[in-house]
Amino acid sequence: MSLRISSLGLAALALAGCSGEAPVQPQAEEGAKPIDCALGEGSEFGPYCRLETAMVDGVATWIVRHPDGGFRRFIMREDGGGLAPMDGADQATNKLLHNDNRIEVVVGSDRYRLPITYDDAGDPQD
Repeated sequence: MSLRISSLGLAALALAGCSGEAPVQPQAEEGAKPIDCALGEGSEFGPYCRLETAMVDGVATWIVRHPDGGFRRFIMREDGGGLAPMDGADQATNKLLHNDNRIEVVVGSDRYRLPITYDDAGDPQD
């Protein structure tokens, strides 16, 4: 099964069961959704990051805000197989987490868990 991420699915994040409410970061837009992330070598996952979606230069973009004010911007890979850093300076690996319908995106020593939607044929769901 090939992984295809629905831009509607990512844009309409519905994170149920997130333990605790992560504080709204001053730089995050209102409505930014908390996502699990682990920033830096040896760090543990928690709802520390915020996810925003936006159109940047006509391209659907996912912006992950870090609690320290840093951020990463991602775009959909052309083959639909996951997310890639928008600036292209770093490579990202994408791994489907089968048990909870999320994708783990790794860039350097930072890891992000984003919800996805897909059907059994690997096609995006609307």
